[in-house]
Amino acid sequence: MPAKAVWIVVGDVHENLTRLPDIPELAEASGVVVNGDFTNYGGPGKLAGIYGALAERCPRVLGHVGNLDRPECQDWLETRGVNIHARAVELAPGVCAMGLGGSTPTPARTPTEYPEEAYEGWLKDLARQAEGFRHAVLVSHNPPKDCSCDRIASGLHVGSQAVRGFIEAHAPEICICGHIHEARGEDRIGSTRIINPGAFKDGGYVVLSLASDGSLEAELKFAAG
Repeated sequence: MPAKAVWIVVGDVHENLTRLPDIPELAEASGVVVNGDFTNYGGPGKLAGIYGALAERCPRVLGHVGNLDRPECQDWLETRGVNIHARAVELAPGVCAMGLGGSTPTPARTPTEYPEEAYEGWLKDLARQAEGFRHAVLVSHNPPKDCSCDRIASGLHVGSQAVRGFIEAHAPEICICGHIHEARGEDRIGSTRIINPGAFKDGGYVVLSLASDGSLEAELKFAAG
């Protein structure tokens, strides 16, 4: 294993990959994780184009749908073996990404929304799947409720109570979220770091790196271009 195993996490792509060439870490990355919203109300055809452009830069691309991806996009990811929704997927020895796609209901009634009860069930199963991993990273399109990463422009907190409850109960090392573009930044819930890189067109992404001594680092970065 190299000195560092590196993964890049992006979210809220919305069919815009113009900042991709500005991520220097892609050259050494083991893979890319997309935290939902590949498209703008798009289906598998649109998703395939975005996914293909990412795969040209980094052969291993994992991800799940966001609320603006149509539900059939999840089937497209599933048939290719790259869907991480409701799955704890190994990124490196001892490190798993627990994927959670879609969002809780929104006023816009977007294509892929689920009730809190569905998230509670998926998160309960994710906790079981993540047993035995030294490091667990929750990759949730929906941010946890009542933190700086779920606040919309009006000041209202619109995150998921189920996601927050999971973090409070299980304390994953890191939660990388998205969905609320204007809430880009970092916060903490207990010992868990909460990171929202914002919309990818604005240059935000997260670098996960596992050092040779087994320590896991997560850094919120901004594309330089």
